[in-house]
Amino acid sequence: MTVEPARSAPSLSVPAPRPAVAPSTATAPSTATAPSTATAPSPPGGRAAWLAWSIGVSVYILAVIHRTSLGVAGLDAAERFGIGASALSTFSILQVLVYAAMQVPVGLLVDRFGPRRVLLLGVLLLSTGQLAFAFSSSFAPALASRAVLGCGDAMTFISVLRIAARWFPAAKNPFVAQLTGLAGMGGNLVTTVVLAQALHSEGWTPTFAAIALLGVAVFALVALFLKDAPPVVRPADPPTARPEVRRQVLDCWREPGTRLGLWVHFTTQFPGNAFGLLWGMPYLVEAQGMSRTAAGGLLTLLVLSNMTCGFVFGRLLSRTARARMPIVLAVIATTALGWALVLAWPGGHPPMWLLVGIILVMGSNGPASLVGLDYARSRNPVERLGTASGIVNMGGFIGTMITLFGIGVLLDALSPAGAGAYSTTAFRWAFCWQYVPLAVGTLMILRLRRRVNAADVYSF
Repeated sequence: MTVEPARSAPSLSVPAPRPAVAPSTATAPSTATAPSTATAPSPPGGRAAWLAWSIGVSVYILAVIHRTSLGVAGLDAAERFGIGASALSTFSILQVLVYAAMQVPVGLLVDRFGPRRVLLLGVLLLSTGQLAFAFSSSFAPALASRAVLGCGDAMTFISVLRIAARWFPAAKNPFVAQLTGLAGMGGNLVTTVVLAQALHSEGWTPTFAAIALLGVAVFALVALFLKDAPPVVRPADPPTARPEVRRQVLDCWREPGTRLGLWVHFTTQFPGNAFGLLWGMPYLVEAQGMSRTAAGGLLTLLVLSNMTCGFVFGRLLSRTARARMPIVLAVIATTALGWALVLAWPGGHPPMWLLVGIILVMGSNGPASLVGLDYARSRNPVERLGTASGIVNMGGFIGTMITLFGIGVLLDALSPAGAGAYSTTAFRWAFCWQYVPLAVGTLMILRLRRRVNAADVYSF
């Protein structure tokens, strides 16, 4: 667990009743939420920090492989379980719903028990859920298995961020957070390149069972080698009682930077997330008439763009906090404009260069969403960092859930012929649903940004 050094209560000067008496000092308990000004040892960074981060991020990579596995198996799942678009979207919606609902509890668990224990539990749930999914032959058991998988997925990203906060100096945290997202896209790359081919060559059950068994090696790696924090910053337990859960959550929510971070995450993440998690492959194959191989190539391009943007954004954010809002607004504007051009193209079949363009733009969505986590990190003290990160991390997945559900419902409503008969026109109108959460999120960002100073308030 990453634990903040024990704080000494502030010394409050008490004026003497008579000039002849020297001033005395009294120690009073602090009720403020701001962190202590006591100097804590700076995290060392270096090779040990990168090793700890690498072990933690291996769990996140595994989680992304599990999370995105349905993105290349959507058409196979519809055939295997005999379901339509609404039911198919329910898989991803439930998984994302569980993920979002677990973020605050997971943040509290990370703050209380440390990231190592939470990561171990996450690996167990991921492997169990995916193994059950591999052997499911009907809709209900498969749906339950994705819910279990979503619980495990929810425990990974926040835990890795907490490891980074304790092993790296504060100035490195924005860059390491972007590298974490970039590493996760490596898992997405495995899904689009390896898993898509394995599904066609090996079949459903062997492919998903093999992914589940990867968790055994990752579990052993974390259990044997990962430490929550370096010894030089591991303090004794503070004598004061831990804050109650309700107060900790409320203190995080009352901080405007946390709420701004949530809406940044909500607005920037969902377009690329919904496309990569579920609707990208069906859109490219059924609406644009592409082969699965060509569609898989474009989804690979989405991952590569995400990795490139993550590196670029990380470098910018590590140099200046002033880059946060320009990055966010630029990504929102280009995403909205790009989809407007694609959906308005005559005949509904935009040229390849435009499809490549919108996929490159959506590659910036994930890295831009991490700016929201940086707002939370810089505006909350370390003892509630996990909780604040959990609140922010709900945003993008709530937006994803709304988008997945809306597109699925509209596809079924506009394609009465049934499953597998979704026309280009149906996809065009269904994808217009993205502008609803995009507009709501943008308005909330513009409303909150004036209340949040771009400079960091707390340093860890």
